[in-house]
Amino acid sequence: MASSSLNRRTFLKAGVGTALAGAATRLPAALVPKRQNILIITTDEQSADAMTCSIGHDLLYTPNIDSLALTGMRFTRAYAANPLCVPSRTSMYTGRYPVETGVETNDDLNPDLDASRFPCMGTVFEQAGYRTAYFGKWHLPYPVKDKNAHGFQQVEDRVDDRGTVDEAAKFLGGKNPQPFLAVASFLNPHNICNWARGEELSQGPIGPAPQAADCPPLRVDFPPQKNEPDIMTLMRESYQRSPMFPVGNFSDEKWRQYEWAYYRIVEKVDALIGKVLQAVQDNRLEEDTLIVFLSDHGDCQGAHHWSQETVFYEESVRVPFILKWKGKVARGTSDRLVSTGVDLIPTLCGLAGIPQPKGLRGLDLTDTATGRTRRDPREYVVASNHMVQGAPVDGRIPKPRGRMVRGQRYKYCVYDEGKHRESLVDLASDPGEMVNLAGQPHFQEVLKSHRRMLMQWETDLGYSFPIPQG
Repeated sequence: MASSSLNRRTFLKAGVGTALAGAATRLPAALVPKRQNILIITTDEQSADAMTCSIGHDLLYTPNIDSLALTGMRFTRAYAANPLCVPSRTSMYTGRYPVETGVETNDDLNPDLDASRFPCMGTVFEQAGYRTAYFGKWHLPYPVKDKNAHGFQQVEDRVDDRGTVDEAAKFLGGKNPQPFLAVASFLNPHNICNWARGEELSQGPIGPAPQAADCPPLRVDFPPQKNEPDIMTLMRESYQRSPMFPVGNFSDEKWRQYEWAYYRIVEKVDALIGKVLQAVQDNRLEEDTLIVFLSDHGDCQGAHHWSQETVFYEESVRVPFILKWKGKVARGTSDRLVSTGVDLIPTLCGLAGIPQPKGLRGLDLTDTATGRTRRDPREYVVASNHMVQGAPVDGRIPKPRGRMVRGQRYKYCVYDEGKHRESLVDLASDPGEMVNLAGQPHFQEVLKSHRRMLMQWETDLGYSFPIPQG
């Protein structure tokens, strides 16, 4: 998607550089064997390819995220369990799928999640003797002030990214006799939503957008998908009628400026991530700290005329995921299929050498992260969504649920509304997801095999989704 005829300097000139398995109570610090610290850095709405190491220097510059990628393990096929803030974050911090927790939309933020059935990551590590802290955007269905519910002993719930840096750096510079699990949760690049609405950017301005000719070109997957499911056509109209998604009248030039703005906002948060990483280095924590970088979901950036998230296109559902632990985690990339929602906690527990909660369905990525294997044990990963944020069309607001099966080569999506409810794309030959193959005779066996994958997943979880037969 990067264009070699457009150089980065042009784009920059107007912008900114259930119960736990094992111990049921917290271990005294003196009895905890020496373990590494864990620092989790999250962004909000950052697509997997919104990094220089993915698309090159022509469009954006993210030296701090790149430093993690170049010295750690980057998983290039990592997918959110649901491409929306609250469901995705809830999955990341419980290790359970959104259909299990019941948190499937941003409206499901009421803090009534059963903490005994779905213990939070903070509880898992607090009970293992870790000092736990959380700085930045919360957006989790646990009461912030109820430490017994989520297990984070220190919480600074804020949406000020600079303040998040200050609090995280202060914590990293303090005396922590226990191993710690700390989270630095950034709001950006979520400000792209405000930019699209013409609103003031809460994390600071990026300057006026240049003329379209000096902005990134339109994405190669800008046109709508050929033969897309009819519910997706309807949902695009529904979303673009909503004031939350005022992109229905965007010209091609405005879409190019949108992408320019998105990359500038990514660069703003990268600079702040650099300050957190500098605090790690200044306090000589590199060798004793596992650093995890990921995002809750991506942003469509105009792909198929969509902005923001929620849908199953790669820009929305595939996210950055990097592990770095000096001397322990191997350097390189892995293309194994990852679900960041359900794999994060098992992997942290595996690398930390502590028991993981019972009932988790994710995989421990330790063997891949440490370079002991390149084998991918998975045939597929599954994501879900519930699209509820649109405006009325023909007198009603459509609110379809969907499932995505990402296999080793193909992506299958199915929805519970519509006449033609399925899509199938060959990501090897069609990475932009431009053509829906679900209705083509030559792909019926592939289609059926992905239906079976989803049926098996639903059966394993004890749920039922209206999957077409035949």
